[in-house]
Amino acid sequence: MKGIVAAVPTPIDARGRFLGAAFVEHARWALANGCDGLNVLGSTGEANSLDTGTRRMVMIQAAEALDLCRLMVGTGTPSIDETIALTCHADDLGYPVALVLPPYYYTPPSEEGLIAWYLALHAALGDRPIRVWFYNFPQMTGFVIPERVIAQLHAAAPQRFDGIKDSSGDLSYCRSLAFRLPHLQVFPSSETSLAEGRRDGFAGCISATANHTAPICARVWRGEAGLAPRLAELRAAISACPLIPAVKHLVARRTANPEWQNVLPPFTALGASAIASLDRLAFDRVAA
Repeated sequence: MKGIVAAVPTPIDARGRFLGAAFVEHARWALANGCDGLNVLGSTGEANSLDTGTRRMVMIQAAEALDLCRLMVGTGTPSIDETIALTCHADDLGYPVALVLPPYYYTPPSEEGLIAWYLALHAALGDRPIRVWFYNFPQMTGFVIPERVIAQLHAAAPQRFDGIKDSSGDLSYCRSLAFRLPHLQVFPSSETSLAEGRRDGFAGCISATANHTAPICARVWRGEAGLAPRLAELRAAISACPLIPAVKHLVARRTANPEWQNVLPPFTALGASAIASLDRLAFDRVAA
């Protein structure tokens, strides 16, 4: 899996119940409009606000309706047993990649503790083929996954631990990993990395704002560097608003489906100024 990966949102009704048909429509739109793959149940998908049953339901819906070769799924929780169960469920459904947050409650963990946690997941998976990619998001977890931890786990099980999504925004961290571990697939979380991504050894990007910018992302990734400034402007404009409600609002505008506006607490509805700002972007795309 390489290229443009949208971290897709999870549509819910006013009572917080998953809306499968809306999810599939948007996923298919993204895959047809510049995305090479999708990250299901990541941070943008509000995965850590969903109960286990709903996460399993979303996994099943995506697996049944979409090309599994183009999907990855978030399965990380602070509980090793729950993470194992969700990752095994993803493997049962045929997902090729699980994106796994480190245990993020008892922080900061020691390097030895992090290695032991991921190796426990690896051991529990046994001969299952699903790959485990690291999800480095220090703004949420409270710590950076050390490069030494990633290198040691990659060396111990290179067929299992062979990728990372980095949401730290630190491209020097990404470049270092790509240079040090050339067989590790490194995905920054911002489209602004795409213009020079191949030079830096990146595999693409995994981005929330790609739910809107995917058509331009695909062109920049293919080498149209002249579109990079416009891409950066669009990402900045979306990110200036609360990100997940903003992404959902833009999908709501595209689909004319107001239920996409629903978010789970602690997120709240967007204010009037944010809505006005986003509405100016709603149909401001460059065709793929």
